[in-house]
Amino acid sequence: MHLAYPAVLAALLFAIGVYGVLARRNTVLVLMSVELMLNAVNLNLVAFDVWLRDALHGGQVLTLFTVTLAAAEIGLGLAIVLLVFRTRRTADLDRITALGDRAEDDDSDATSAEAAA
Repeated sequence: MHLAYPAVLAALLFAIGVYGVLARRNTVLVLMSVELMLNAVNLNLVAFDVWLRDALHGGQVLTLFTVTLAAAEIGLGLAIVLLVFRTRRTADLDRITALGDRAEDDDSDATSAEAAA
């Protein structure tokens, strides 16, 4: 097996993931882009493990740890996104600027509404 094919595929996956993290504003899509980057790393780990013919299969073992870590990360990330969506009513990263109390935001909205009237 040529090592170039999975390496190029992993580079493309990683580049798509970086583009998704930098260009997207939806929190769920950003989490999906992070998962793409982790899968690119997993592909490289398995490809180099096969190429080096490691007797202990260290790349595949590391891939299992990475998949477990990614599952925990996506579970925690989605829980945070759901909590922020319940309080802010948006999952847009540009509109979520402060993680302070909702009451402070309501007070500033009421003050600006009184000033406008």
